[in-house]
Amino acid sequence: MMMFRWLSSKTVREACAYRKHVRRLVAAQSDILPALAMEGMTAAFAELDAALAETPLNTGRVRIKTEELQFAAEKFLKPYPNAAWRENVEVLLVALAVAMGIRTFFLQPFKIPTGSMQPTLFGVTCDNLMNRPDVQIPTGWERVKEWFQGVSYVHVVAPADGYYQGMSPMVHLAIFNIMQTIKIGDATVTTWVPPDYGEGPEGMDVLEYRAGIDRSHLFHKGEDVIRLRVCAGDHLFVDRITFNFRKPQRGEIAVFATAGINHPRMKQDQFYIKRLVALPGEKVQIGDDRHLIIDGKRLDAATPHFANVYGFDPAGRPQESHFSGHVNGTVAEKFGLYFNLAPLFPDAATVYTNQLMVVTNDITGEGRIEDSYMVMGDNTCNSFDSRAWGPFPAQNIIGKSFFVYWPFTSRFGWGNQ
Repeated sequence: MMMFRWLSSKTVREACAYRKHVRRLVAAQSDILPALAMEGMTAAFAELDAALAETPLNTGRVRIKTEELQFAAEKFLKPYPNAAWRENVEVLLVALAVAMGIRTFFLQPFKIPTGSMQPTLFGVTCDNLMNRPDVQIPTGWERVKEWFQGVSYVHVVAPADGYYQGMSPMVHLAIFNIMQTIKIGDATVTTWVPPDYGEGPEGMDVLEYRAGIDRSHLFHKGEDVIRLRVCAGDHLFVDRITFNFRKPQRGEIAVFATAGINHPRMKQDQFYIKRLVALPGEKVQIGDDRHLIIDGKRLDAATPHFANVYGFDPAGRPQESHFSGHVNGTVAEKFGLYFNLAPLFPDAATVYTNQLMVVTNDITGEGRIEDSYMVMGDNTCNSFDSRAWGPFPAQNIIGKSFFVYWPFTSRFGWGNQ
């Protein structure tokens, strides 16, 4: 009955909203209000509740009792200074708490850090346009259109004669890049809202690496220093719910922490995204035909989630950022790829057992047996994965790929699995 009245009567809706607001104020001040004030507020609430419950509904009486509740609140409750500001801050804090709760327990935003999952999911890619005068940097609406597709341009012209001296650290605001300065000789150039350049070699600034800047070159005033096209890496939501109710399955794309993975090249504070290929206890091989063999069974394009991975031309050579199956050491050597691409799988005969792992509790020091998983990148020619460092414990898994929300390309949506 009350729900029907709330839906059909504006007076009832306003009364209920005001009653809720005042109840919150009373709850906040209950420890400092004298007994007389609490009795007065309790009586005012009771009279409004009785008016709302009357049959038939008397909207005039409801309006009167709402005004009496307002009068009681003004009489007994202590006024808050800057009430509007306090309420806005309260709403903001609630919104932030809800957002953090969603991020922690449901959907977490994630940015693809590298190109190891291309062409399924893309990391940051850059195209140096310095030696391509035929490519014009767009302006106006064309520039805006490309921005929505994740394409940004960095164009820096020397303001005076000088050598490239480096760039300042990026100025950030929350998750946004605001500005960065580049020094050429004694002059500086500011780039506003610069894109994410991705990753570069250690000890070298990433823009210098991506733009191919020669520090020994003397730039003259008006000369192009940087002409760079940057394609943003895919931004996606990670599903943090599903793996709380079931174990990960082969072929799913998982995000995981690198902490505890033992390899000299492995940074311990990163998050990677790759495709799960081996479950706990399974025996893994990589055939010379670039197909995985799990417990003696060869995976192929009919295996769930592997249609694209194994949809390559077996007569063709493995290619960077193309589906080319999975490469072992023998195949890498045959095609002149990175010689240490798959140290744990040097040839087709090597069998690696994905054993359960012992994980030590950081607080108690006690060890426990944990499921382990092996992963590989879809960009098999350029992926630092379980072919190099083996399995990792199940506790490292954050969640699975769910929805690409940026940029607006053919990969937008949840079809990239």
